[in-house]
Formats: sequence, structure tokens, C-alpha cells
Amino acid sequence: MDLDRLRALTTIARYGSVSAAADVLGITTSAVSQQITKLERETSAQLLERNGRGVQLTDAAHVLVQHADRILELITAAEADLEAQRGGVVGPLRVAAFPTAARGLMPQVLVDAAERHPRLTVTLTECDPMASQTLVLRGECDLAVVQDWEGSPLPPPEGIERVHLFDDTAEVAMPASHPLAERDDVEMSELADERWISSPRGTICFDWLADALRRRGVEPRIAHYSGEYPTQLALVAAGLGLALLPRLGRGRLWPDVVTVPVRPVLFRSVYALWRREAGRRPAVRAMVAALRTAADTV
Repeated sequence: MDLDRLRALTTIARYGSVSAAADVLGITTSAVSQQITKLERETSAQLLERNGRGVQLTDAAHVLVQHADRILELITAAEADLEAQRGGVVGPLRVAAFPTAARGLMPQVLVDAAERHPRLTVTLTECDPMASQTLVLRGECDLAVVQDWEGSPLPPPEGIERVHLFDDTAEVAMPASHPLAERDDVEMSELADERWISSPRGTICFDWLADALRRRGVEPRIAHYSGEYPTQLALVAAGLGLALLPRLGRGRLWPDVVTVPVRPVLFRSVYALWRREAGRRPAVRAMVAALRTAADTV
């Protein structure tokens, strides 16, 4: 049985549909269906049956998924053991990181890792935390750097191990001419009448800003949306609103923009995570060590 076809089946089982599996695997729904058709020929068993507009797994598919999960875990474990037996920190190693970590943390980590381990070849992919976890789960990334905001946790799925790297504090960016710009800190409730520059709806950062305000009795007034911190800062500099931004990856402030700490402190936690069986790989351990070293300087 082909491993890619087994992976397609287990992804359908985990995410509930062919279309969801296609999104997770990064291929078309037609390609997923073809994988399942070929797997059905290989196993001489029907694996999916129609259920309204969707599909459901047959009894044979459920049996096969149980074995396939163990097979894929064993392959990962075998690769980890072989690398551990060689003893050296060698590549390739695939790392995913959320955008501000990719910008504010990873460049130095990658440089340091290359200097310490010249046989390690690291490929960095920028994506949001949920997508990063998915990439790690399905074996397309070996390690991910993720975040969860205070009040909006990102629980690790079964089979995933993670280590806390650091907490990233957020501050309010405002024009230097703002009446509160010279304050040592500010309560979110004091900003009840302000307009805000926010990340787009549906993102972790939007949800966190809205929750941070609502928990203090303030309904957010979102004036503009941008997923890039430099753009948010440009809008703040133009006097079009305030922005709540973490320090990591924020970049340089405009000359006429200042940041003011929030009371009580608002923060997000940054973690590294990997599949449990991959934790035996020297390359994974070396990257975790490099991330922890870099975290001490953030």
C-alpha cells in the first residue's frame, strides 16, 4: 500500500471530508479521490460511501485507518532512530513559524544553527499557528513555532509535544501627539472611545484585541484592517487609529509613533512544537535548543 494514499485516508478520517483533506494536504479534491480509488483497488475494499453531500468511512476504512496511523508513526520513528544512530545534526529540517516569529526570531536562529551545525539544512515556511500544527501533524514540517494569546489558548493535538519559549508583551501604538502618549502605562478601559487598527477578522490577533477590550467593558471600534504590522503602524502614524501590537517582529516605529505598555500586562506565549516520535531526532533537538537560546535575548 502506498504511503501517500494511506495519508490521504487518515486525513479524511481526521478532518471529516474529502475537500477538507485536500485543503490540509495542499492538493485538489480530485487528487484525493484518485488516491482513495487506487487504495480501494490495492485493498480490494470499499473505503468511502456517500452520506448526503459528504462521505463517511466504511468499517473497512476504520480498520485501515487504525493501522495506517501506526504505520505512519513507525516510519517517522524509524527516520528519527536512524538519524539519532548517525549521531550528527544533519538535515533537512522543515520549520514553520507564524509571521512575526518568522521575521523577528527566525533569521538569527537560522544563522546560529547554520554556524553550529553546517550539515543541517533548514527550510522555513511562514504560516499561522493552526496551519503550522496541521503541517507538523501530517509530517510536512518537522517543527513549528506557534503562539497563543492570553485568553485564547492553542491546545496541542494528541501526539504533539511542545516547549514554552517566552512570553511576548503587547503595547498600544499611538501617535506621539496623543494625550496618553507620555504615560508610563494605560488601562484598556481608558481607550473606550478610540478607533482601532486591527488584523483581519477571523485571525488570532483580531480575536485577541476584541477579547482584551470586551473583558474590560469596551466594545471595539475597528476603523481599518491590516495583517501587516508595518501597515498598521503607518495608519497609526497618519492618525487613523490605535493598534495593539506585540513587540516581536513589530519592526521600527515611525518617528511620530510611540508605544505605551498596557496595565495589566497583555501578552502572548510562544512555543516550539513537534511530533512526539520526532523528538528523538538530533536535528529537532538542536533546533529547539537554538530557539531557546534565541528566546533568552528577545
